Parts: sequence; structure tokens; C-alpha cells
Amino acid sequence: MNILIWGGVLLITIIVQSTLIPLISIRGIFPDVLLIIVVSYALLSGKENGVGMGFFAGLLQDLASGGIFGIGTLSKLSTGYLFGMAERKVFKEHVLLPILATFVATIFNGLTGMLLLVFFGYKVDLIAALTQNIMPLIGYNLLVAVPIHHAVYRLIKFTAE
Repeated sequence: MNILIWGGVLLITIIVQSTLIPLISIRGIFPDVLLIIVVSYALLSGKENGVGMGFFAGLLQDLASGGIFGIGTLSKLSTGYLFGMAERKVFKEHVLLPILATFVATIFNGLTGMLLLVFFGYKVDLIAALTQNIMPLIGYNLLVAVPIHHAVYRLIKFTAE
């Protein structure tokens, strides 16, 4: 039952993120709701669950985006693992947790994606990517991090009962 609920959450999120959220983009940048869900879920559930959530979220994003297949999967999977390792070390109800975690995760996820592109032989202008993509994405992600984190927290509590 738990897998069906979280699979449905990911499916609904990727549909909304692919269709409606781009309508509120600023210069082509819009929040990465899947990343915030992965980070929140990993922080609240641990690294094993974070890896699974990151893998499936990244896989859905790769399938929906039509970009280079595997970049989103590997970057979200590694993000889920990294933040899942902190699960026992954080105070889960603290309001600053989603803000700080989303800030770090957006940078980590973006840099991981860029490193994978470089590994696959693409040329990446690091300064331009940081200033034109990652920095605006941080701001946008921070706007939606707290409500999404609280929704994930409540859903985890609900599915655990």
C-alpha cells in the first residue's frame, strides 16, 4: 500500500511539474518539486528509502523531459542517498530543516548533473550554469520547500499508521 501511495505521489508530481509548473517559470526556471520530495522523504525515512525515491523520481523526470537519459536518475538517486544518511542526525520537525536541506540539495543536484554531463563528454560553462540556472533555482525551490516538506512529513506519518 505504501509503495502505491508514494508511486502515485511521484506520478502526480511529475505530471504537474511537466505541465502546470512551467507556466509559472521565470526565464525558463521553475521549482524542482521532485527534488524537494526526494530530499524531504530521504531526511525523514533514511538512506535506503531515499535512494529508492530518488531513483524513481529521477527516472520519471528523465522519461518526461526527453533530455539525456540517466542524468536526472543518477543525480536524484545520489541526492536521496546523501540526505538519507542524515536521517538520524536531524530534528525532523525543525522549520529550518527543509530550507537548509533544499538549499544544499539544489546545489548538489545541479553540480552532480553538470559533472555527469562533463563525464559524458559535453562542454559545460560552470559559471554560467551556476548564475543562470542553479542560483535562480535555489530561490524558487526555497519558496516551496517548507510546504512540500510538511506535506511529505504528514504523508509519511499517515502511511506509517
